[in-house]
Amino acid sequence: MASSVIIQHPVNGLTRKGYFGFSWTYLFFGWWVPLIRGELGIAALHFLFTALTLGLWQLIVAFLYNKQYMTRMLEKGYVLKDSESTMARAKMALGIAEIP
Repeated sequence: MASSVIIQHPVNGLTRKGYFGFSWTYLFFGWWVPLIRGELGIAALHFLFTALTLGLWQLIVAFLYNKQYMTRMLEKGYVLKDSESTMARAKMALGIAEIP
């Protein structure tokens, strides 16, 4: 089950909700999820793979999509801005190591 965490871009202050864990939304709606989240290129690629695999891609990516999305957001400069316990769970799920 997916859990949410608040992410924020430190430069412009834009706040979004990020997710980690299994994506029920992606399982049911597939390539529409990245399209609605504003990732047009990713949505087109996912549509292509879903069509080529007759929907099998959608089943597999439901386990991976939230981690991939959060990785892209963190690479764009977003940082986790939530409670300590939620951020700790998100870091564990996303494989983010603490820097001493």
